[in-house]
Amino acid sequence: MGKIILTGDRPTGKLHIGHYVGSLRERVALQNQGGFDKIFVMLADVQALTDNAENPQKIRDNIIEVALDYLAAGIDPAKTNIFIQSMIPELTELTVYYMNLVTVSRVQRNPTVKTEIKMRNFEKNIPVGFFVYPISQAADITAFRATHVPVGEDQEPMIEQCREIVRRFNMIYGETLVEPEIILPKNHACLRLPGLDGKAKMSKSLGNCIFLSDEPEDIRKKIMSMYTDQNHLRVEDPGETENNPVFIYLDAFCKDEYFKEFLPEYNNLEELKAHYRRGGLGDVKVKKFLNNVMQTVLQPIRERRKEWEQRKPEVYDILKHGCEVARAEAQKTLHDVRKAMKINYFE
Repeated sequence: MGKIILTGDRPTGKLHIGHYVGSLRERVALQNQGGFDKIFVMLADVQALTDNAENPQKIRDNIIEVALDYLAAGIDPAKTNIFIQSMIPELTELTVYYMNLVTVSRVQRNPTVKTEIKMRNFEKNIPVGFFVYPISQAADITAFRATHVPVGEDQEPMIEQCREIVRRFNMIYGETLVEPEIILPKNHACLRLPGLDGKAKMSKSLGNCIFLSDEPEDIRKKIMSMYTDQNHLRVEDPGETENNPVFIYLDAFCKDEYFKEFLPEYNNLEELKAHYRRGGLGDVKVKKFLNNVMQTVLQPIRERRKEWEQRKPEVYDILKHGCEVARAEAQKTLHDVRKAMKINYFE
């Protein structure tokens, strides 16, 4: 068996730069390296509906928006299968079988689930679908026999729970499923990009993000209003760079060549940080540099997106083909699962 990637996003809105550095940029790099036999990228609309059940139009509208972001960021449909989760009913059947292998207390201990429940104020009224989405995610991963899953750091507990389900299934029913490995961003700053407001997580719902499709002036305004070091009140004051969102963004996106073009008095980011830490460097100057960096990074993505927006029928054809390929793969896995569980009664 070869090397296979499965990854994806919930289509609850356009993708932002946190998605990009958290996993999307890595997906494109892995795709272009050519070291994987199959790559599947999923639009997780079923997972999105677990906390948006009363607003299905929102999910429907954002299927195409996220697909456009994928293509704009460099996902190549000739190398990667983009598919829609709900179009693969085998995933739902696998989820039901896996539910029998996981206890309620184990799901409750999942750090990602605990965080998401708190963030959505679900403490007293948790939709069952939302509560068990780690199991659904395990079905997504195992259906395609994924060997590698490129995701952000917040998804690490989910991958570990998937691995537990695989081990338990194989122990009970025999070697059937593949245990996946997680692929995290190599750049530590990319593990979890903070919001523009300094909050721990960049989020569409919190309104503290820069979208991949944002126009230049919107990007500039957002960056110039960013939270920095609250104690860096005057230019001459020493500043903190470690927990400063502006410098975290520079860690995630900056390259040495940008200094030659936009800030030639410094050779690299370390020199800029050192000046800020000892005082004498204002936030406005650093933010203007960050704006130039982000404009450079996002311009080609935005331009490709506008090109694809003129070809929406082709985008839907890409999704339809991706669903056909994905379903064929999931059917093979479900056949093996049913056989292992001895519920293939009429074969």
